[in-house]
Amino acid sequence: MISMKNYKIAVIAGDGIGPEVIDAGIKVLNKAAAHDSAFRFDFTYFPWGCEYYARHGKMMDDNGIDVLREFDAIYLGAVGFPGVPDHISLWDLLLKIRKEFDQYVNIRPVQLLKGAKTSLIDVNREDINMLFIRENSEGEYSGAGDWLFKGQQNEVVLQNSVFSRKGTERIIRYAFEIAKREGKSLTSISKANALNYSMVFWDQIFEEISAEYPEVETYSYLVDAAAMLMVKDPKRFEVVVTSNLFGDILTDLGAAIAGGIGLAAGANINPERKYPSMFEPIHGSAPDIAGKGIANPLAAIWSASQMLDFFGYRDYGKHVLSAIEELLIEDKILTPDMGGTATTGEVADRIIDIIDTRMAAGKINV
Repeated sequence: MISMKNYKIAVIAGDGIGPEVIDAGIKVLNKAAAHDSAFRFDFTYFPWGCEYYARHGKMMDDNGIDVLREFDAIYLGAVGFPGVPDHISLWDLLLKIRKEFDQYVNIRPVQLLKGAKTSLIDVNREDINMLFIRENSEGEYSGAGDWLFKGQQNEVVLQNSVFSRKGTERIIRYAFEIAKREGKSLTSISKANALNYSMVFWDQIFEEISAEYPEVETYSYLVDAAAMLMVKDPKRFEVVVTSNLFGDILTDLGAAIAGGIGLAAGANINPERKYPSMFEPIHGSAPDIAGKGIANPLAAIWSASQMLDFFGYRDYGKHVLSAIEELLIEDKILTPDMGGTATTGEVADRIIDIIDTRMAAGKINV
């Protein structure tokens, strides 16, 4: 008899539209589990975020990290709201979790799904199919620096990037392993001509590790050239590895050419599974539409499919992604940001209906 695996998921719905889109993703995760007797999800909700900060002066409980440590994964909605400085909302919750749990791999697909619309012209759907592997624990977001002589005429700020050999080697090697497994090329993106220490070091490590993977075709671009080529010739890029800052910026550009931010999902992975990994849509909290029921839940649902992949249920992850594509092809039940009039709940319900139909038809081996 096969025992059921019960995955404990910490839910931090967060701010703005976060609770609305996360609710949709949870419905989809439960639907996937309902079709299989081998696993289920147990969700525990935490009220942390900017509203919590407004009441308590902190973004999460003092023992929040210790509490989260006991979970298999974290499902995050959105962080940020007017009245709370962005550097507080980011550093005291999202980045704190990433760093404390050594989630050094950030995975962001930039893929033009069937039915999605790109802002580019003369580009085939297959041309936009990138997987960004972003260093997620140090680099430009290390938080190192100083602020000297505040408010004085000789005021100086220092924002230091930190690139360790361990951190740089492990993210580049992780990307090589993905490229090798998928049979795809790997592109490194840096800025060694201007950043003469950190990015020269990055390029050196990339070259060293590439010698271990002779079967992987490699390319290396400066970040400004890469941004241009993502627009002019996106098919150049398959698997991409880059630093924290460059990955953050380029994947937002990627979202713009691959259907919009409402289709942008992200996973923060601790590959060794010593700590929980975290899954999130990468859009913001959109306070201007919060509570109106019109937020696009597709990015949150896509990140739910990444969670299924992470737990080893890749067929289910593909199934959810196929359901998103079918919804987009139908072009009937879409939220206003995608030209439709549907509500968040209606989109989620239609995704679930598609999953049920596809399961019944046996369209994916699960």
